[in-house]
Amino acid sequence: MSKPRRWALLTGAVVAASALLAGCSSGGNASSKTDEINYALPANFTPNWILPIGTAAHLNTNNGSIAQALYEPLVAYDGSTGKIAWNKAGSVATDVSFASDAKSATITLGDRHWSDGKPITSRDVEFWFNLIKANKDQWGSYSEGKAPDDWTAFKAVDDTHFTITFDKAYNPDWMLANQLSHIIPLPQHTWDKTSADAKVSDADRTAAGAKQVWKYLNTAAGKISDYASDDLWKTISGPYGVSSFSTAGKVTLTANKKYDGGEKPSITTVNLLPFTTSDAEVNAVRSGEVDYGYINATDMDQKSSFTSKGYEVQPWTGWAITYMPYNFNNPTMGAVFKQLYARQAVQMSIDQESLSKVVFNGTATPTYGPVPQAQESDYVSDVQKSNPYPFSTSKAKDLLTSHGWTEKGGTMVCTDPGTSDSQCGEGVAQGTKFTMQVLSQSGSTVTDNMMSAIQSSLAKTGIGFTIKTAPVSSVLSQTPTCTSDEASCKWDLSFFGTAGSWYFPAYPTGEALFQTGGSANFGSYSDEQVDQLIDATTTSPDATAVQDYSAAVAKDLPVIWLPSPDYQISVVKKGLTGFDQDSLANFHPAQWKWSK
Repeated sequence: MSKPRRWALLTGAVVAASALLAGCSSGGNASSKTDEINYALPANFTPNWILPIGTAAHLNTNNGSIAQALYEPLVAYDGSTGKIAWNKAGSVATDVSFASDAKSATITLGDRHWSDGKPITSRDVEFWFNLIKANKDQWGSYSEGKAPDDWTAFKAVDDTHFTITFDKAYNPDWMLANQLSHIIPLPQHTWDKTSADAKVSDADRTAAGAKQVWKYLNTAAGKISDYASDDLWKTISGPYGVSSFSTAGKVTLTANKKYDGGEKPSITTVNLLPFTTSDAEVNAVRSGEVDYGYINATDMDQKSSFTSKGYEVQPWTGWAITYMPYNFNNPTMGAVFKQLYARQAVQMSIDQESLSKVVFNGTATPTYGPVPQAQESDYVSDVQKSNPYPFSTSKAKDLLTSHGWTEKGGTMVCTDPGTSDSQCGEGVAQGTKFTMQVLSQSGSTVTDNMMSAIQSSLAKTGIGFTIKTAPVSSVLSQTPTCTSDEASCKWDLSFFGTAGSWYFPAYPTGEALFQTGGSANFGSYSDEQVDQLIDATTTSPDATAVQDYSAAVAKDLPVIWLPSPDYQISVVKKGLTGFDQDSLANFHPAQWKWSK
């Protein structure tokens, strides 16, 4: 990976998700009262941040979920009702009205208060706005050209109404779900200062002042052992506050008695328990120490052993896609990868149905395009749903032989170079062997089994496939975006996502993944028509724009589509109700309740 920005974009989702399918350390005793719960955190992925503005080093779902429990978002999107949508009960805003020209939006705040009794006002939103504008390069969610770059002005109308102006017209759905949802009102009256003993200074109204306030807040947030005692973190807007937060990762949340929002907590005490390995977490589940935990996909064969101990097994689907990027700039195989027929032959050699059932024990969903398919939505096109390239190694082989390839010694070789429809295609030299190597994440039995199965099915088509493994961090660093003349550009395929290669925000557009020059377009895929369709998903008010994009990318195969595993295989104590698991990968303790 050549830039830290790309690393943050990917590992914030991938590593967090991968950890959730691992798990282990120690917990405590299972809760015996209906006002307490023990929740198992992902293995070896402990919370380490409380400030509701994540930096690149602190992007993980645990930090985000804890921060959202303390500081309620302006516009909260989640999948906790079974479908990803604006959860108004968990939001500070009650209404967002877009101008007729789609170049601005006026937001209305609810009648809400901080835990110290002060009202939440437009000034608290402006405080966040100014901090992000002045410190965007240090904000983990920043991507050039997106928020806050696409916001040109903030104007407070009164205490509960304000207007944000955009640099051009945008698709209101995208702006609301993927941009305005970043905003979190912050307690300006207590946080707008440059030191612990400074008085509120209103310093953030200037860029220099905002940088000073940013430094103060981030310095304080670095002192994990002070989270429960520092008065800075006592002024909250969310349903919970922190009563303990250890450097080892154990966190205790306590219901905020002053909370006046729409998600009043039913469970008073939430114990978030850290684990260092999956075995330790599963052992804690087996011994009844955990009320809400997880098991591995390989444990699904033992499902009855968990249900007999009073748990329900509830797969947690993710709003994600899983894939292997091609390196279109590889000096040898790049020319082959650029041939659509070649990519079609590869995709037709991947038996997603069998991989989902056998390798993942039924805990994965075949995916045929760029929009998540594990959860129902209005974004998936009929083309993507129908699987445009069904599994058939015989048809895949015929496709190659009809384009100038001949099988020699079990491997397809280009024997008829040229650019006609019956030849190998532009840039593919005579004698080129159709062989590919994948650099794949190590340490996962599921990944190893899937790669072996893919190797076998590709061999039936006559495509050579070799497997090299490395830790996820090494996979990412060794398969960067590159040009063909760079030494780092010799990789063919990359795989880093047994637990989901990419987790989307609520509106699943592809500007980061598949647009020319996209921040996470690792294989350098480029198609002018796709670029135009992606632009339309963010700027056009037409609701079909995402479906048009879904159809085109499903057909064009910029990557090798693979089954998307469930985010987590949860085991939940019987009697814990009140929620659906959020496919955006957050947990929401305010929604949990024990049935009586």
